[in-house]
Order: sequence, then C-alpha cells, then structure tokens
Amino acid sequence: MSLSDFLQRAMSRWMRDGGPDDDIVLTSRIRVARNVQGYPFPILQTDSHASDVIEMVGKAIEAAPVKELGQYELIRCRDLSALDRQVLVEKHLISPDLAEQEKHGAVVLRDDELVSIMVNEEDHIRIQCILPGMRLDDAWKLATSIDDALENKLVYAFHEKYGYLTACPTNVGTGIRASVMMHLPGLVLSGSINRLLSAVSQVGLAVRGIYGEGSESFGNLFQVSNQITLGETEEEIIGNLQSVVYQLIEHERNARQQLLQRNRTQLEDRVSRSFGILAYARRMDSRETLERLSDVRLGIDLGIIQGVSAGILKELMVTTQPAFLQKYFSRELSASERDVRRAALIRERLRLDDTEVHG
Repeated sequence: MSLSDFLQRAMSRWMRDGGPDDDIVLTSRIRVARNVQGYPFPILQTDSHASDVIEMVGKAIEAAPVKELGQYELIRCRDLSALDRQVLVEKHLISPDLAEQEKHGAVVLRDDELVSIMVNEEDHIRIQCILPGMRLDDAWKLATSIDDALENKLVYAFHEKYGYLTACPTNVGTGIRASVMMHLPGLVLSGSINRLLSAVSQVGLAVRGIYGEGSESFGNLFQVSNQITLGETEEEIIGNLQSVVYQLIEHERNARQQLLQRNRTQLEDRVSRSFGILAYARRMDSRETLERLSDVRLGIDLGIIQGVSAGILKELMVTTQPAFLQKYFSRELSASERDVRRAALIRERLRLDDTEVHG
C-alpha cells in the first residue's frame, strides 16, 4: 500500500480537516463522563457488571436517538490487538488506561472518528468529541446531543445536589472536560510561555502535554483544559476556557510577528534547517520529530515555507508514533528501527507536496 493510500485510510477527520484559528488551535475536544445508575464504578465492578454495561451501551447506540446522529460501531478491547489499541491511543480516540482494559473495556467509534465513547474506563461512559480548530461550542453541541440520546436509553447516576456522579471527585457535577490543543512556538521562542501558563493555571485551568494528564509537552504543543466541573454550568466552563484561549491566541500571534520583525534571518534559518533535517535525515526520534515539525508548521504559517500542507503537524505527530509506524510497515519494530522507519516515512510524506522555501 502506498503512503498516500495508507494515510487516506488511517487518518481521522480531525487530523485531515482545518478549522477556525487552526494556525494555533489544532483541535477542540469535549469529554463527558457518565455512569449507569445501580452499577459500581469500573474500579469495583465484576466481570458481570462490566459485561452488562457494555451490553447496555451496545443496545443504546442501536436505538433511534443515537443512530440518527451517525454510524457507530462498538468494539470490545479484547477483540483488538495490543497494537491496534495503541493506534487508537495515538489517534486520541481512547486513553492509555482504556487500552489496558483488555478484559472489561470497549469503545464506540463513529465512522468519521470525530466521536468516540469509551466504555468501562475510569467511568462507565466517557463521550469524547474532537474537532479541528477552535470549535469548542460545536464540540459541546455534538457531545451533548449524543449524551441526551444515550440518556434516553440509559439511567445515569445523578444526585440532585451534586449533579452527575463520577468515579473521581474532580469530575463530579457536570462531568465535562473541555480542552484545546495549542501550538505556541512564538511564546516559547520569545521566552514568555512560562509566565503566561502560570497565569492560566491561576484561573482554574490546567496545562498538559499532547496525551493529557501526566504527559510531557513536546513540539511547543500544549493542551489547555478546565479543572473545575462542580458549581458551574457547562456553558460557563466552556466560556471561561474560550476567553483564556483567545487571549493566548492573541499573545501567540503578537509573539510570532515580533520574532519575524526582529529576528527574521534567525527564524528563517531555524525553519529551513528543520525542514532540511526532516527532508533528508536517516534517523529521527519522536521528540526531535515533533520539535522539527513545530518549526516547519511555524514556517508555513509565516509564509517562509510554501507548498507544504498546513496539516502536516497534526498528520505526522500521529502517524510517526510507534504503533502507527508498525502498522504501516506491517512488522514489529525495535526503538532503533522505528527511528530509521520514522525518518523514511517523513521523507516520503514530504515528497508528496510541492515545496518552496523562501528566505
């Protein structure tokens, strides 16, 4: 299979499509945590409980309210290989924790992969909608429509005073986690990032790496999300996050323009070097890949590089991950072999575009 055919089949819509402010906000995501009334949380559930929950979710997605919202398929984790589960993690469709739930876990995927529903992760149900660009409102509308459709067939655990009940107290209330993945090279290069992210954390938001809690931040990519789920409405939570994200967008755009005006030659040299390394290197580890791709994406956004797809960062940050590489090359690869194959895949991908570098 050619690389373009492989990418066509393997990429989710959020990886291919653009959206508002997508020069800085790569994706917007809403995750809603729910539990079924009368069943213990997954950490305490038996085999029978877990099977019952999967069966109930399977019946709910076959009912009219959910079927009217798209084509959905329920897949049990035990029916996926460890490699296939890891590919879903790398595509941000399931969490690393669910990937380890081979016995009790399942996932419901919509055919365009903008929606995934994790079953028996930390909570019984975690609805996740991920859209390209700054589209938190659209992601929330999609998530809440699916939530309402499921609630027509399932009885959620709900307390009149506290709201939706969840396994972790930090999710009690709305059960909503809204997040955006931001590309902030201008703020990193200008040295402003730590000051701004410190201010962000002081208004009740969290900043994490691209794979969420516990992951490191590489490639100038930061995931910004709400921490508070209790005492505010869903609209207030999303509105607060949007307000901060739009301020970060403005700061990032200003930082990029100042870098271009004050250090244009250095910036062009940095971008061009990174493009050259990606285009010709014979070995490339994951961290360097993201760092070089960040430079190239910045060069595309500032007009230094033309002819390369603006989606190259989203596309390659996923398809150069370990499980994806092993799927594409159809064999198990050691870490050293992956570095060689990753460099080969990147070279091949860049040849698909008609590139010009200006300076």
